Amino acid sequence: MGVDSLGYLALNVRKPAEWRTMLEQVFGMEAQPRPGNETIDYRLDSHHHRFTLYPSHEDSIAALGWEVNSEARLDELAQALRDRQVDVTLGSDELRAERKVRKLYTYTCPMVGAKSEIFYGPLVPNTAFAPCRGISGYKTGNQGLGHIAFWVKDQAAAVAFYQEVMGFDISDYIAWDVHDGVFMHCNARHHTVAFLREGVGPAGAIMHVMLEATSMDDVGYGYDIVRDLGIPVTIEPGKHSNDHMQSFYLQTPSGFWIEYGFGGREIGPDWEIKSYDQPMLWGHRVQV
Repeated sequence: MGVDSLGYLALNVRKPAEWRTMLEQVFGMEAQPRPGNETIDYRLDSHHHRFTLYPSHEDSIAALGWEVNSEARLDELAQALRDRQVDVTLGSDELRAERKVRKLYTYTCPMVGAKSEIFYGPLVPNTAFAPCRGISGYKTGNQGLGHIAFWVKDQAAAVAFYQEVMGFDISDYIAWDVHDGVFMHCNARHHTVAFLREGVGPAGAIMHVMLEATSMDDVGYGYDIVRDLGIPVTIEPGKHSNDHMQSFYLQTPSGFWIEYGFGGREIGPDWEIKSYDQPMLWGHRVQV
């Protein structure tokens, strides 16, 4: 039981034009505007979409989608959530069509307060991903979209919930300065979710989302584009101590960060949980 990957992220955004510039020019995502409204789905691999932007008067999560690779396990996970007194609703035909999946359930994550969905059977179109700029692509597949990090009030409770209900395991820990992070995996990706104690950021807020390129050149060119466009760089290029990701962080128009990286370690059968006293091996100097 549990989820297999992070499937998609739908966002309510106050600055859709700035988001479009960033997703298309920096990350090369393929825009797929929806007929009749201003909502835009964004493709970055074989899936119909991984990101959705809803123009809004607020910046918030519209849906955090967790993929489960069988319908039976999806139903089991929905029941496990209900057993924890989480209000779970079967998604309507209209919502399934909007998300381009065969089945889904909706709920609010009790640990971070995010509107969340668990789903099965994403649509894979018969046309290839057509990036907006010359990139090699993204490391997704059975490792999913990437990873997401949250600030949380009760870190121990969040870790326990994602272990016991959502099917995650601990990858490792980092504790430095006033920060304290727990990193968790549900597939071979080093971590798909991380929880950091509130303080620097408010409980329930996204700290960052990570996208992993299949070429370091994609990241390097992206860094140049970010600087040329004047998008704030929040953490300079560097290499992490725990997952060995070579990356930089930029600030999105909604305030949270996106990490653009390459070369992350994978979890194997002989993985050993470790604790680190700083997040970087080199670089990654914070600019904010």
